Amino acid sequence: MRLHKKLGIGALVCALSLQVFAFAPSVSLAADSKLTISSEEIITSGALVKKYVWSTTRNKTTVTANASVIEVDLTNPNVKLDAMSGSGSEFTKKATVLEMTKNSGAVAGINGDFYNTQAEGVPIGPQITEGEILSTTSNLSGMYAFGITKDNVPVVDQFTFTGSLKAADGASFPLKGVNTTYYYDDNKVFSHQDAIYMYTSAWTQNNRSNDGTTKPTEVLVQNGIITKIAVNGVIPMVAPEDGYILRASGKGTDYVVQHLKEGDPLISNYEMKAKDAWKQYDVNNFKMMIGGSTLLVDEGKAMSYFTRDIGGIDGYRYRSRTAIGYSKNLKTAYLITVDNSGSSKGVNMVELQQIMVQAGVWRGMVLDGGGSTQMVARPLGEFDSKLVNKVENNYQRKVANGVGVYTLAPQGEVKGLTLKGQDELFIGETSSYQMKGYDEYYNPIASFDGIVMNWSSSAALGTFEGNAFTATKSGKTKLTAKSGKGSATIDVDVIGRDQISAMKINAGDISLSEGQSYKLPIMVTTKSGITREVPPQLISWELQGIGGEIGKDGVLRVTNLSGSQSAQLIARYDGYSTILTMPIGQEQLWYDLDTTGVKTTASKYPAEVVSAVNTDASTGNKNLKITYDFTLGTGTKAAYADFNDKYGAPITGEPQYIKVKVQGDESMNWLRAEFSDAAGKTHMVDLTQNINWKGWQQLTANLTDYNMKYPITIKKIYVVSPEQGQDERALKGEVRFDDVTFVYKGKLPSLPYSKVKLTVNKKTGILNNKSITLEQAPIITSGNTMIPIRFVTEALGGTVKWDEKERKVTILRGDKLIELWIGKTDIVVNGDRVTAEVAPRIANDMTLVPLRIISEKLGWKVGWEPVGQVITLE
Repeated sequence: MRLHKKLGIGALVCALSLQVFAFAPSVSLAADSKLTISSEEIITSGALVKKYVWSTTRNKTTVTANASVIEVDLTNPNVKLDAMSGSGSEFTKKATVLEMTKNSGAVAGINGDFYNTQAEGVPIGPQITEGEILSTTSNLSGMYAFGITKDNVPVVDQFTFTGSLKAADGASFPLKGVNTTYYYDDNKVFSHQDAIYMYTSAWTQNNRSNDGTTKPTEVLVQNGIITKIAVNGVIPMVAPEDGYILRASGKGTDYVVQHLKEGDPLISNYEMKAKDAWKQYDVNNFKMMIGGSTLLVDEGKAMSYFTRDIGGIDGYRYRSRTAIGYSKNLKTAYLITVDNSGSSKGVNMVELQQIMVQAGVWRGMVLDGGGSTQMVARPLGEFDSKLVNKVENNYQRKVANGVGVYTLAPQGEVKGLTLKGQDELFIGETSSYQMKGYDEYYNPIASFDGIVMNWSSSAALGTFEGNAFTATKSGKTKLTAKSGKGSATIDVDVIGRDQISAMKINAGDISLSEGQSYKLPIMVTTKSGITREVPPQLISWELQGIGGEIGKDGVLRVTNLSGSQSAQLIARYDGYSTILTMPIGQEQLWYDLDTTGVKTTASKYPAEVVSAVNTDASTGNKNLKITYDFTLGTGTKAAYADFNDKYGAPITGEPQYIKVKVQGDESMNWLRAEFSDAAGKTHMVDLTQNINWKGWQQLTANLTDYNMKYPITIKKIYVVSPEQGQDERALKGEVRFDDVTFVYKGKLPSLPYSKVKLTVNKKTGILNNKSITLEQAPIITSGNTMIPIRFVTEALGGTVKWDEKERKVTILRGDKLIELWIGKTDIVVNGDRVTAEVAPRIANDMTLVPLRIISEKLGWKVGWEPVGQVITLE
């Protein structure tokens, strides 16, 4: 059988157990387990993706897992399945499934076979791509493979390999496999011991399964003639297109030494066939094949045993899973993934069996799972595939191979049009919309260039400029694009104040420091549950307590702390406000050489680097100079200023930032500080990744980004030139540093204490034991006590503002910001919308507000004496 000229399959898969024999499932399945479809979408003619939710009971608790199934109609001439390789035609190079589909032109796909993580990352089982054998079977029991025959009939079965070599003197020797990675068989015997394997040009590595267990002998054969023999050695090249390289060991080497000579012909024959001799598959003409592990489903039922031990593939735990199978009528192939990510709790092998059965699988097997599980598909009208499932740890692993779905359809007539763009906008936000289309075969239309689109909005909520819509009012609208080919619409929700349930400033738990900048994203949650960041240019800001500005980029730049203990940052969007009160950081100078410091010495990496540290007082202010020469040596190079002879200096408390004054040398090198924490973990803190200046600058690093466990120790500050991009940096130079300061979290100031006593329907009251007179007495409305907000707020150390146009009252006290509107029960407290039982009202030109909700939100303690209807606030 001929081999594919270029083998392209890179895979990183969970380690495969090499134990065999059948094991009965030892885990039970809940009787109420159910697979429920939630959505489906066509990928291309003959293929669609369905989304399911699997629900079951574990330990008396209901859990769910998200499953995705690609169904492929094997009778449809416009679609095909094939095995994908890792990177284009490179069989021995790993890739993510998304990369595989892009490189091979597939419109959808899943990850494929298992592989030995200790070997080259090549699939354990067989692979046939485009009718060409890329690798042959292993000699492991219970391993199944999925294939498609020349007649497009799906097969899930076990396959075996037979082959032989015949020398010029007539001596023969078994050929054990083609492009096969090493493994240990079921008897713990090294697969390549006393054997000969063939490697073609598809195997694009010089290393042909050498792990040191056996000593290889290699033979180069070109056009059927032996051209080179390396006894107990390797031939340092990839096999040529017109030949192959044999890898022999033990008895295989004896055969080479005794029977093969350079210049002699050599005949090779081999084939893959069904392990069951009664099954006469024409494997030579299979369209595709991919290996897997245990058989899971047969005749539409879960197997009562596993054909291979599933312990080695984590089969009894709840993980992400991948499987493949076909329908009873042999007309549909199923590509299946189940997620273990977020609220989706993954499945074990027994649950996977039930999902496969309920999805329609008649016969099917498991593929590699866990961190390897990936499914991608091309959305309708799109050209690029996207990840369908949610991968474990939010990481798309590079895997050995995959199963791809390919469209064979010609270009057809336009069938449908869609609009793509944002369906939620903020007032003032602009979004561009694109027309997408698909033809009668559900493949994307290549281009809409030159087509004039007429745009309209069902409600006057914005304006168009070309295909860009700018929202000007809140509400819901339907955008429509029309052309000579038809029309398409998209529903758009313009979010305004009335749609917001919460608005927050996401700054993290930090303290402010003079001269620093802080990103302040504003997150809005709507009443419908959607959460989005508001474009920063749409936010208006008010700063109190500090000097600085917040630009259109949403970054606060602190210029002056004004002696304050805290700053109030108020953000407003469409009349909806929120507040963030931030403490001012407390700075402690740790190292300046004039008044304080620790013993500092030089070290370097690697040994060829030249470095020194010296105290420099030439400018009248002592500082530390690091001199370095990175001319010699290879790899990453560094010159260190070590504190306390590499033992480091302990830092008190829990600092949030480190500040260092640095004189740069325009070298483009990096400057770092090294810390160790209480857990013994080392942290490399970047002060800058580009020393591109001369003169002095202050650098700051946020230590909270590194998740250190306090207390911490600073070990060194150093100049480093990472290996990558080294040719762009200076090899020699000197950098000075001074005034190493740590910034600690500040404390918010305590609010002034006041005590107020009021009586319903009386204008007289008591403030801090002094008699007072109110312009408006407290009253009771609909069972709720209403109080004059201006007097009470100011009496307790707050401020009140009135907006006549909006008929809105704004209350600010400490870290509390409350907004309320006359006649409306909705109240906004620190960005959260709450509802009062009664609305604020005006009496005698005074604003009265419901006592209970306002007092609770401002943090007051409220007392009520029914006899006499006396109110106390403190």
